[in-house]
Amino acid sequence: METALEHRDFFPPVGIRRVAMISLHTSPLAQPGIGSAGGMNVYIRELSRHLAQRGVEVDIFTRRDHPDLPPVVEPVPGVRVLTLDAGPAMSLAKEQLFCYVPEFVSELAYRVYSQQRPYDVIHAHYWLSGWAAHLLQRYWPIPFVQMFHTLAVLKNAVRASPPESVLRLQVEQGLARIADAVIAANPDERETIVSELGAPPGRLCTVPPGVDAEHFRPLDRAAARAQMGIELNRPTALFVGRIDPVKGIDTLLRAWQRVHATLAKERPLLLFLGGTFQNGLSGPEPDRVLNRVIAEAEALGLSESIRFLGSRPQSELPLFYNAADVCLIPSRYESFGLVAVEAMACGTPVIASRVGGLRFSVEHEVSGLHVPPDDPDALAAATIRTLTDHRLRSHLQVGARQAALRYSWHRVTTAVIRVYEQVARREAVQPCPA
Repeated sequence: METALEHRDFFPPVGIRRVAMISLHTSPLAQPGIGSAGGMNVYIRELSRHLAQRGVEVDIFTRRDHPDLPPVVEPVPGVRVLTLDAGPAMSLAKEQLFCYVPEFVSELAYRVYSQQRPYDVIHAHYWLSGWAAHLLQRYWPIPFVQMFHTLAVLKNAVRASPPESVLRLQVEQGLARIADAVIAANPDERETIVSELGAPPGRLCTVPPGVDAEHFRPLDRAAARAQMGIELNRPTALFVGRIDPVKGIDTLLRAWQRVHATLAKERPLLLFLGGTFQNGLSGPEPDRVLNRVIAEAEALGLSESIRFLGSRPQSELPLFYNAADVCLIPSRYESFGLVAVEAMACGTPVIASRVGGLRFSVEHEVSGLHVPPDDPDALAAATIRTLTDHRLRSHLQVGARQAALRYSWHRVTTAVIRVYEQVARREAVQPCPA
């Protein structure tokens, strides 16, 4: 195969008309809350949609993890999701995927070359995709933008799960130094990428993920609760997220035990959105991971005060956010905290750990409350305060919606396009608007 290095006119030097996005380990079409799908999937899907609305075509390349997946899907005009064969067509742990990256890259390069479809910029999401983008530069003389979404060095610092591999640490360090631009989700992440990974500051830009403020908006609370069969005055909290040790679900359950005991007469309710239900002999049954959480809740005597609802599609989430009095995010680490901003856009206050991007997306005593991570007593106290202090809750509801509007996709997409244009012209990445 002739390489693109021998055909430099194949890729236009300036002007952003088409972007190749790489999401190797998870498809943007996957439903958040199931397996490894989460905020990154939503980010890729929404950014691509808004780029297409600006006239920028986007092709997203992902690995086939099921034999029945179609090779090409066009979820919205101007956006294509292309599924490539690399390794077995089954779900694999992220740690197993590194050895299939060269095969993925070969398939991707062949697909692009055979279709004669030029790209101006590669945008890689997560470290595995970044490594693929680096290998692709053997074929394509175009720059790549890296977004990590999570960093191994920060995940290891919280000791919430098995430590990330040395391989991932080394690859992230290398990508931070060789990528044409790195997009950080918050100022703390930017500082870590510079100080811990050695990235040149001139190649970094801080751009938070966005929220669709038209989809996530305040609705009639009474109607939302009636649709879900929840009494209008019943104190109700919400958790939305993947089942992962970094999400602090153990802290959530211990805190809710305290809330349940304190507000027993009011019968507080926790809606738990995350995990997978599968069809069993007697109907939907939780999978192994979700079943462990349910068993832990039962051991704490919380069976009657928690509804485990599995993951839900983005189209349904506004109903749950609006039905809840407060959204609880006890994470040990969050690069941004997309759930927090979605909840705030619906006018729902957030109680969040004061970590990572949550320190910036949630304003303490304005759009929500901050609590220390791994502190069930503090989380319980803040939750009880918000559920029982109606004046405070009303104040936070107003502040939540106003705070979320700062993260409109219009502003985020404009900032990302600016990064694309700068790397396409091989310029230093200028500071992005706050």
